[in-house]
Amino acid sequence: MLQLVQSSLWLQITIVLFWLGVVGMTADTLHRRTPAGPEIIRKVVHMGVGNVILLAWWLNIPAWLGVSASILFSAIALLSYRLPILPVINTVGRKSLGTFFYALSFAILIAWFWALQMPQYAAVGILIMTWGDGMAALVGQRFGRNLYKLWGMQKTWEGSCAMAMVSYGVSSGILWAVQGNVWQTWLVPVGIALGATTLEAFSKLGIDNLTVPVGSAAIAFWLNQLGPI
Repeated sequence: MLQLVQSSLWLQITIVLFWLGVVGMTADTLHRRTPAGPEIIRKVVHMGVGNVILLAWWLNIPAWLGVSASILFSAIALLSYRLPILPVINTVGRKSLGTFFYALSFAILIAWFWALQMPQYAAVGILIMTWGDGMAALVGQRFGRNLYKLWGMQKTWEGSCAMAMVSYGVSSGILWAVQGNVWQTWLVPVGIALGATTLEAFSKLGIDNLTVPVGSAAIAFWLNQLGPI
């Protein structure tokens, strides 16, 4: 029995590492062989890595493993600001702790919702950060024409609208998969999207990489308690 558990654990780790390797190779290829700028490459890594939460959920990765890996990557992220450990994603040219906060958010959400046996909320938080924030940046840079400022940070209404729409789509999709066609599935994501978009707007020093996933997951969890899953 112990051997079976150990084999399963190694298989889980192998699948996750394989995916991370694919993301890393994709980013490196873009960096070396295309004119893609550092911000585009960073967002590719951002989106690719975030999908690990789906693997963790699907594979039922133990909470201790997910939290330990997240803390390890948080430490690596901190070192990368001093040493050239992650040059591909730390060459954006702005002062930001986003990579550290991103890794830390995994640890917090896995510890929180794995313990409650409700990994769907961790997935909501991480994937809203992964896809919502990623698309907000890409849409804002490519199509943004209408600017606004919050907390000294310049944003675009186009990017914020993208954030809201993707946040709604991600959260409603996950809730539908877990609880089916009930009113919370379609109404709760409205509150999640508004909260996530507001938190993303206050993104100084990359703090949104922590506040958006944790805040979105908390909003989803709290609002969904208004009725049964």
